[in-house]
Amino acid sequence: MGRAQPRYIEIQQHLKAQIQSGAWPANHRIPPEEQLARDFGVSRMTANKAIRDLVQQQGFLVRQSGVGTFVTDLKAESSLIEVHNIADEVRARGHAYACDVLASEALDADDEVASRLGVRLGARVFHTLIVHRENDVPIQLESRFVNPRWVPDYLDTDFARHTPNEVLVAACPISDVEHVVEAVLVDATTARHLDIDTARPCLSLTRRTWSGDHLVSYARLIHPGERYKLRSSVHRHSA
Repeated sequence: MGRAQPRYIEIQQHLKAQIQSGAWPANHRIPPEEQLARDFGVSRMTANKAIRDLVQQQGFLVRQSGVGTFVTDLKAESSLIEVHNIADEVRARGHAYACDVLASEALDADDEVASRLGVRLGARVFHTLIVHRENDVPIQLESRFVNPRWVPDYLDTDFARHTPNEVLVAACPISDVEHVVEAVLVDATTARHLDIDTARPCLSLTRRTWSGDHLVSYARLIHPGERYKLRSSVHRHSA
C-alpha cells in the first residue's frame, strides 16, 4: 500500500481548488487557521504549514499582519512600456514556461500586414503563431510578422527553445516601440488556442518594433483577461 498523503497537502488542495475555480477571487480572505484545523481535524500547526507553503513557495496567498490571509492576484503581468522576453517574465515569477508553435512560415502580406509592417502588398514576410504557457496554462497567443530584410534567418529558429523576442533582440536591438491596447472578444479558433470560451473578454496588444530607422516586426498579442494584466510606470522629474 502507498503512503497516505500528508494532511497539510489535503488542506492545500482544498484551498487551491477554491482559488482556481474562482470561488475565492483575488483579495478574498480565507478561513483562519483555527477554522481550517477544526474543519480538517488537524492541529493548528498543520493548518499553518498548509497556508505557509501557499504563501512562501507557491504564491497563491498573502498574509496581512493582524488582518488575515488573502488570495493573491495570480494574473501574469507585463510592462506596457518596456519589451521583455515572456519566457524570462514567467521564470522570474518562479513558474514553468512552455509554448506551442502553431506556425512558422513565409507568406504574402495582405492589406493589414503590408500597412502595419510598412511593406508592399503581396511582399514576402515571415510569420509565427505561438501559444505561450505559464505552468501549462495559456497566457498569450502571439501572431508575429517580421520583415525578412532585417531578420533573414528568423524562420531558422527553433521557437520551442527561443522566443521571437530573443531572436529579434539579438538580430536588431529594439530602439522604438508602438503599443495599442484594446479589449476584445475572440473567435472560436483563438479561444481554442487559449483554452477559453468565446464569451471571455481578452486583452489585445498590437505591437510594432523598430531598430533605428527599420520597422522590424508587427505582432498581435492576445491575452485572456482573467489571466493577464499590463502595467505602465512613468517617472516624472520635478522642474
